[in-house]
Amino acid sequence: MTAASAHVPEPHGDYRGLDRDKLSPMMQHYIEVKEQYPQALLLYRVGDFFECFFQDAVTIAQELELVLTSKEGGKEIGRVRMTGVPHHALERYAALLVEKGYAVAICDQVEDATIAAAEKRMVRREVQQLITPGTLTEEGMLSARRNNFLAAVVLVKHHWGLAYADITTGEFYTTQGTGLEALAMELERLQPSEVLLPTDAPDVGRLLRPGQGDELIPAQLPSELCYTTRSHRYFTAPEARNRLMETFQVRSLEAMGCADQTLAMRAAGGLLEYIEDTQKDNRAPLQPLKTYAITDYLILDPQTRRNLELMQTVRDRATTGSLLWALDRTNTAMGGRALKRWFLEPLLDPKGILARQETIAELIAHNGLREDLKTLLRQFYDLERLSGRAASGRANARELVNLADSLVRLVQLASLAQQGQSPYLKALHQIRPTLEQVGQYVLDRIQEAPPLHIKEGGVIRDGIDPRLDQRRSQLLADQQWLADLEIRERERTGVNKLKVGYNKTFGYYLTLPRAQADAAPSDYTRKQTLANEERYITPELKERETRILTAQDDLNEIEYEIFQELRGMVGEQAQEIRDVARAVAALDVLVGLAEVAIAHNYCRPMITQGREIEINQGRHPVVEQRLKQQFFVPNSTHMGYEPQRQDSPDLIILTGPNASGKSCYLRQVGLIQIMAQTGSYVPAQGAKLGICDRIFTRVGAVDDLATGQSTFMVEMNETANILNHATAKSLVLLDEIGRGTATFDGLSIAWAVAEYLAQTIQSRTIFATHYHELNELETLCPNVANYQVTVKELPDKIIFLHEVHPGGADRSYGIEAGRLAGLPDVVIQRAHQVMGQIEKHSKIAVGLRKGSPKRLDPALAPDHRVEQLDIFGDRP
Repeated sequence: MTAASAHVPEPHGDYRGLDRDKLSPMMQHYIEVKEQYPQALLLYRVGDFFECFFQDAVTIAQELELVLTSKEGGKEIGRVRMTGVPHHALERYAALLVEKGYAVAICDQVEDATIAAAEKRMVRREVQQLITPGTLTEEGMLSARRNNFLAAVVLVKHHWGLAYADITTGEFYTTQGTGLEALAMELERLQPSEVLLPTDAPDVGRLLRPGQGDELIPAQLPSELCYTTRSHRYFTAPEARNRLMETFQVRSLEAMGCADQTLAMRAAGGLLEYIEDTQKDNRAPLQPLKTYAITDYLILDPQTRRNLELMQTVRDRATTGSLLWALDRTNTAMGGRALKRWFLEPLLDPKGILARQETIAELIAHNGLREDLKTLLRQFYDLERLSGRAASGRANARELVNLADSLVRLVQLASLAQQGQSPYLKALHQIRPTLEQVGQYVLDRIQEAPPLHIKEGGVIRDGIDPRLDQRRSQLLADQQWLADLEIRERERTGVNKLKVGYNKTFGYYLTLPRAQADAAPSDYTRKQTLANEERYITPELKERETRILTAQDDLNEIEYEIFQELRGMVGEQAQEIRDVARAVAALDVLVGLAEVAIAHNYCRPMITQGREIEINQGRHPVVEQRLKQQFFVPNSTHMGYEPQRQDSPDLIILTGPNASGKSCYLRQVGLIQIMAQTGSYVPAQGAKLGICDRIFTRVGAVDDLATGQSTFMVEMNETANILNHATAKSLVLLDEIGRGTATFDGLSIAWAVAEYLAQTIQSRTIFATHYHELNELETLCPNVANYQVTVKELPDKIIFLHEVHPGGADRSYGIEAGRLAGLPDVVIQRAHQVMGQIEKHSKIAVGLRKGSPKRLDPALAPDHRVEQLDIFGDRP
């Protein structure tokens, strides 16, 4: 066998089974750390790279499309799989891995490599951070206008506790309830980046997603979320209670509201433990835990949020075209997050709604104040997240300057707020001068445009520390000496191309062209020979080099020490900064809502404790903006039945042609109600609205193939949810119930659902349908009224007027809608022929078309059948 054909063993991809005594010291330490974090990919600092070995290297190389190579592992072991990423690109690569569902452990050097080299030992390394989807803190990994929630869930049969926190903003909440459907709905609302589940199952190497370890995830929970299993021991009641009391330095959980809510407390305690485990010594303080109930706000289930397109559109899941897009005029990142939170948590308390309305009213009335606030708010950085980064010791110099700049501007903001007396302006009248003083203190000490890396100098201003000034003066003198040295040595040697150079390996040197090397004086000592030049050192240059390099290291060390003191001082104010930040964010939201109200002529709705929904000339806030130059046709709505008022039904049967605007009308009523309970003005000439406890929508349906459910079953599930949970204070918006099955089956279901909503639940309901037979309900139920979207019928076409008027339609003009959509003329003509045959032979159709005084018996309607007919000929 030749050397070329000798077998070369594959590099090791698994450390299990290897004799660790034969591994190199670094490999032994790598495995020790890896075994502490089996659920994470381990990135291990080696020089200027973060490297990984064995199976982690294979995984990372595949996921990030990196080159998979190998490294010598130790005597008799051979080579092991390896890949790595540059240390300066760690954030980008870690973000990609987390996005793919992995946890990433960062093992960094915790001492100067030169110290370890001098002592002839390995550099000391420790895991500094465990990065998971719910514990991201780096700005480049986060969406500025979206919270990054980490959630924890404790399940006991059908009861549950839920806690969630955003470690970048400090928000920390907990609740508990009954029924996994309610838990799933709350998780859908929060959209946490990661959900902790206590289990006795072993740790897995990747965060759980659909198709991976599904048996550990209750089937009722949202499958699109990312789940992490944790040991049950972190979620026991004694452990959780002690951790909460120790973290917040309290002797009781009464003030947090969860003393008697054991499941909520357990979830919060387990979540805190996970934050401590992942953030190590860099934990930013959380705000004191707050306990809430899901009934504290207007409840919007996932279907309603999707159908009304609150946060994103149904078609392409984009923000553009959503209610958030239409109303977001915020000037700060924290304001953007607050606006989203407000729309997901509409208020039930009229006092809270009134406080927001009053602030918007004052901002509308005072144009100068509003414009000044807008201009100033645009200059604010993200106080919530920057204060958290300062408190956790992660803020760099630029971030600290940005934070300090915003703190200084608080005085100006308070001065502007004092021009108003509405609640959200009064909240900013008095801001403790400490914050402005801290901000100015930082600005006076850090350079205006500091470098990104805080350990490389150039961060602290002159005149701050005598030690710093002394060393800088000495360093400047030495650097001037170097500049003069080049001139002197050129004159001394007569070599005009002589230069003073520097590199990290050889330090400072004098360089001469090789052709003129003979001109080197006797005190020059050759240091390095290159192809075109010779490099030399002199005793005096060597002495200066030592002094310069030592002075630079001392400078960097002193600057870093001062910077840490400044960062720590700001971090101590994190809680107070965050309190002010929430007030600033709220004002930012209201300034933006005032801008929208002015731009689009919104009105201030009157909020009552009654059941009325009275909207005068209401408009769809999104469609109106997207029409641009076209005019949106407004429509009024009157609902909330009272015996003395026949014009305000509980249930509206809405009929009319396809594509005439029925769905738009449904949605605009729902959006106006949500906007009003958020505290916003609404797109209408006037509105008087009672508080809703829940809003339900059922608009369209799709197959849910993953669970084996057809379109019709999805529709029935959603309808059942509405009928089982709606109350007399709910708003129900239904579009085309019963269309997914046979005609008379669908009609029967639609009739029964409408009747149940009107007579049993008595919720405020708009029921859009093409089942014109449902118009009969108006004669049977006093709280039901018929409305129709009207059209203008011409000989050869129809014109959609988009106007809603009392009365029921008896035609849907579906064939005309098909013509407008571009169906071939031959198909349209044949459709008219078939329609004629059906109308001629359908007893129900004929009776209704001719307006027969004989009313349809609702008990018999579902049993009527269309006679058998030959639609391909003229015979019945």
